Amino acid sequence: MTPPRLVEAAEARSKVILDGQVVAVHFNDGDSFRVVSGPGNGTKARLMGFNTLESYGPVHQWGTWTAKEMYVLAKMATLNARRGVWECRNTGEADTYNRALIHCPGLAEDQIRKGLAHVMSVTDDPGDARLIEAQKEAIAARRGIWAHGVPEYVLTSLHSADEAVGKKDRARNYNRLVSSADGHSVKWKHQDIYRECARACHRVYQVDEGAVDTVTQQVRADARVSAMITGLDDAKLRAVIRDFARFRHVNRLVPYDQRDALKDHLTREYAAKGSFGADAQGSEAACMIHVPFKRRYGGGKAECLK
Repeated sequence: MTPPRLVEAAEARSKVILDGQVVAVHFNDGDSFRVVSGPGNGTKARLMGFNTLESYGPVHQWGTWTAKEMYVLAKMATLNARRGVWECRNTGEADTYNRALIHCPGLAEDQIRKGLAHVMSVTDDPGDARLIEAQKEAIAARRGIWAHGVPEYVLTSLHSADEAVGKKDRARNYNRLVSSADGHSVKWKHQDIYRECARACHRVYQVDEGAVDTVTQQVRADARVSAMITGLDDAKLRAVIRDFARFRHVNRLVPYDQRDALKDHLTREYAAKGSFGADAQGSEAACMIHVPFKRRYGGGKAECLK
């Protein structure tokens, strides 16, 4: 077994200017690093505002890309991060994995403009306007991850229902979808159990626009959902219904605490009855391979990662 110090010495080191101080870091992938020098030595950081593909194996796929090709793009993002010297700022906040949230605006824009990353907000809010413009340019030029397809939502993480061990975990039992238009996040809530190396896909459905109009009128007249759609004019309500018909989620126009109930109602009363058109199965958009965290690294990694 290689001694820990030799392993550390073998890690690729880069420099970042963190809060005005030059520190050595190891980029684990294109959007995270670990500080390996100075008073913050050992600090694990997640970079804000953007996301690169997972680099632990060939797990992403969309358009005409293969998973192996997208794995290469993930590695390219890591190398791109390692080759620069980036100015960064510690926000003083942490993510759900207790990693420091670090803002590196130059790196974020560079990765996105090269098509090696996409804009990501972890909320309903769009990402930074400058990053959105950089992404629009990358998409128009079909750079990097956009060269062989542009899904309306990028699937960035999978969580199997059996990974939840308590009420708090169950509340976070969702897959994350991120808009390729503006970077806002959608929680794809589910109770699915994914086997190791199982493939899961976000599906997009073809809709009949006339059917969307009809369902919108029926929902407007339905007293059971009136509290859920309070404040939505006809145009916004139609946008909610159309988004649900295409993606099977309720969008950010509806208050967060009403979305699950409205989704259940629209699923039961309309989608399950074929009210949106003949496309009952939908088509695959962005996909991922599920691998539990403990099986992603080292000698015991999952077979699909080897």
